[in-house]
Amino acid sequence: MTLTAQPEPATGPAPAGRREWTALGVLMLPLLLVSMDVSVLYFAIPSISADLRPGATGQLWILDIYGFVLAGLLVTMGALGDRIGRRKVLLGGAALFGVASVAAAYAQSPGALIGARALLGIAGACLMPATLALIRVLFADPAQRAKAVTLWTSVMASGIALGPVVSGALVEHFWWGSVFLVNLPAMALLLVLGPLLLPESKGAAAGRFDVLSAALSLGALLPLIHGVKELAEDGWALLPAGAVCVGLLVGLVFVRRQTRLAHPMVDLALLRNRAYGGSVLANLLAMAATVGFAVFLTQYLQSVLGQSPFEAALWSLVPTAGVLAAAPTAAALARNTDRAHVMAGGFLLAAAGFAWLAGIDRTTPLWVVIVASAVYAGGLVSAMTLANELALGAAPPERAGSAAAVLESGAELGGALGMALLGALGAAVYTGAMPAAAPAAARETLGGALAAGPAVLDAARTAFVDAMGTVAVGAAALMVASAALSLVLLRRARS
Repeated sequence: MTLTAQPEPATGPAPAGRREWTALGVLMLPLLLVSMDVSVLYFAIPSISADLRPGATGQLWILDIYGFVLAGLLVTMGALGDRIGRRKVLLGGAALFGVASVAAAYAQSPGALIGARALLGIAGACLMPATLALIRVLFADPAQRAKAVTLWTSVMASGIALGPVVSGALVEHFWWGSVFLVNLPAMALLLVLGPLLLPESKGAAAGRFDVLSAALSLGALLPLIHGVKELAEDGWALLPAGAVCVGLLVGLVFVRRQTRLAHPMVDLALLRNRAYGGSVLANLLAMAATVGFAVFLTQYLQSVLGQSPFEAALWSLVPTAGVLAAAPTAAALARNTDRAHVMAGGFLLAAAGFAWLAGIDRTTPLWVVIVASAVYAGGLVSAMTLANELALGAAPPERAGSAAAVLESGAELGGALGMALLGALGAAVYTGAMPAAAPAAARETLGGALAAGPAVLDAARTAFVDAMGTVAVGAAALMVASAALSLVLLRRARS
């Protein structure tokens, strides 16, 4: 009697169960709030100004300091999590976020509020890379990880859109500090459930934490992103241009230091990996189009259509329906199709949405603008979801924190560049379309035309719609280029 050897069962990553999916739900809480805090002050700032009376510069710092500190510290906190433990950094960030939220809610001076917002930025930089890195640990199975990253990307995008709506509702019924106190229940829940559901994970022994590299990364990203945003908002000026130059020089020093360290904070070899480096570039381009056009869409709703800020925020929330539908569809298609083709399709869908918006004029119905916005938002987030998933899978587990941080830093830089480049394009078209006899302030911005009389305001609104259409053309061209880059860099790339 002959015995036939039975084939051994195939082994693979253990699938995640109920515990891991519950842990993912817990991770979404801090992600939602950190992304909301980018935009949550949009409706609170008038009440803050009336109460604390900050000057113009102080008001700008209240609005911007959170995003600047968050962007500047992402790489540092991602690398720190790889060394001391991502759960530890996540829970520490949650505790600091709660304390800073209370400090911000009860701030008695502009300086105190700016300081509290800076602390919120530090805490947010602890939370964001840790959430994405822990997904890499919780979901070893690529198909399940793709679903988890899809949810992560959708929650992040939805949080930014939801911030102004939550802010408007809270300020209408409570005082401005309530926009910060809303963070407390979620952070408390994370501190209770995190130790029970989230595994501790960190990279293999990777040397001491390099404080100098951390300082250099902050010294590069903070002035670079701040300078680009200032140039986008106020045009050419020596100080922000100098900040950009300083950021680039410090960034060069940072890169040279990483090449000489045995255990660098950022693994430059990983950036040369097509799957990872190409995904970082795709994410950067997607955020450039998203943020660069969103500035014009917000002004269009308020200053051209005459909507109140809260009404404009509600309408801006509608296109997220496209995000919630398109992102899971893209993830499902990527299971059986090369990700590069699906990403290129997402970028081309976004290009179609922008091209649709390029044809609007003063008589275009609002529903056309909203549907076109949903189309481009759905395409963009589809591409970003796959880029995030591909980059996270390409990174070795011991580098998950710093890999997630570099990915998110690229997105922050992309948003700043989008504001600068598309903003400059729109400003040039707007100024050229305005009558030469219009007041100087009205020729510079639509806001400057609001007090210039009905005839000038009407001309300014027409010029702004022309500028918005041109910006949409620029964004569409950027998306077509992004689709081509995805096909070139990411075809057959594997996570």
